Amino acid sequence: MRPSRLFFISLALILSLIFYSPVTAQDGGQDQPYYIVQEGDSLWQIAARFGVPVTELQQANNISDASQVFTGARLVIPGLSGVSGQLDTVTVAYGETLRTLSRRYGLSEATMARLNRLVNPAELYAGARLIVPVAENKNSSLAGRADLTSGQSLLELAVLRGEDPWSLIMENNLQDTWSAVPGDVLRVAGSSSADAPAGLPEAITKIEVDPLLMLQGGTTVVKVYAPPGIKLSGLLADRTLNFFPQEYGYVALQGIYAMTPPGLYPLTLQGELSNGERFAFSQDVLVEDAKFPYDPSLNVDPATLDPAVTGPESKLWASLGAPVSPEKMWNSQFVSPVPKEFTNCWTSLFGNRRSYNGGTYDSFHSGLDFCGQVGTELYAVAPGKVVYTNFLTVRGGVIVIDHGWGVYTAYDHLSKILVQPGDAVQPGQLVGLGGATGRTTGPHLHWEVWVGGVQVNPVDWMQRVYP
Repeated sequence: MRPSRLFFISLALILSLIFYSPVTAQDGGQDQPYYIVQEGDSLWQIAARFGVPVTELQQANNISDASQVFTGARLVIPGLSGVSGQLDTVTVAYGETLRTLSRRYGLSEATMARLNRLVNPAELYAGARLIVPVAENKNSSLAGRADLTSGQSLLELAVLRGEDPWSLIMENNLQDTWSAVPGDVLRVAGSSSADAPAGLPEAITKIEVDPLLMLQGGTTVVKVYAPPGIKLSGLLADRTLNFFPQEYGYVALQGIYAMTPPGLYPLTLQGELSNGERFAFSQDVLVEDAKFPYDPSLNVDPATLDPAVTGPESKLWASLGAPVSPEKMWNSQFVSPVPKEFTNCWTSLFGNRRSYNGGTYDSFHSGLDFCGQVGTELYAVAPGKVVYTNFLTVRGGVIVIDHGWGVYTAYDHLSKILVQPGDAVQPGQLVGLGGATGRTTGPHLHWEVWVGGVQVNPVDWMQRVYP
């Protein structure tokens, strides 16, 4: 080789090193898993998404400054064995299992578990983040869903659908034609929405759980998109879900008890399809800590703390919110129960942990306390029907209004009650006057919202429309 040619080759190598981007330097070849940096990503966020230390991510990609990461850069993700190609993270939707996700992304269950370092299937709760390959099955012709019914074989299903049984076996990660079991939802030819719940029957085209990550004291809305004729029931954290028909299918509302320990709880749907086939599906959902503060201990009349009084009254109070009326009477967010000058004046918030007379903090504030005086006008917040009025030892003068679908509002500590059971009320209608009756340290309105027999944060119902 002539010296001049060697000189130019050496110069080209030196220049390529000078202008080499450290973020994209280590693509690791096509065999190493990688992620394409998106707008707004930081190295710390990417490390958290893939569950790797920032330092390891830096080392794998020759990044000296963690703040220097650019949109479009290709980052090798270290420590993920058995997987290659581009990766991303997705939120696990309700209605998915490790099996359905492995079929969706074209990986074996074992590989999917290893990729995500899953030890227990319960880790795939609805709302969890999952590492997946990008567009592995995008070009697959088997994008529909079909239910394998009782007594039906995979071969029979293939004949009915005009499918190749061997394609069904491969696309559904089955070992043979006998591996599919009744109730299994298989990938078949056709098209399904990207958010179709692959673990539920074909007739159920979509499920919305709002919010997917639940909060102590919150209200959860479960929407099931399906044709009429389905018998549907459910449980959320051991509380019965009551479903009501809608144009798109069915909806249920349920409150999350404010003292529910944070953690995973089952959300179960079960029912019967129009063809008589029964189904059941259960997946954990996460209830997060609302971080309610602790109120100073309140000094009250000891007589209002006597279990002989509080026990029967609490039992009565719980029974009032148990019936579920089939008619939904409200159609907008709830209005304020107090005059405008007091609407944003709150003396105690929902969920605050409570202690009385120096005792233990073993209860919570079950409503929202509004400022007011004896005689302050109080109003209905939504259309409804009065179901109970009385003067009680702990709660004082009370009104309970049924708004349908298991949703109630309650007014405590009133000095005067201006409605009676059976009365229909409209938003803004005068129903009573504020006071300081019952267990209280001064005049105010204690206002509650119940959903599915559970007191929930009333502020939510004043800020959005349910369902």
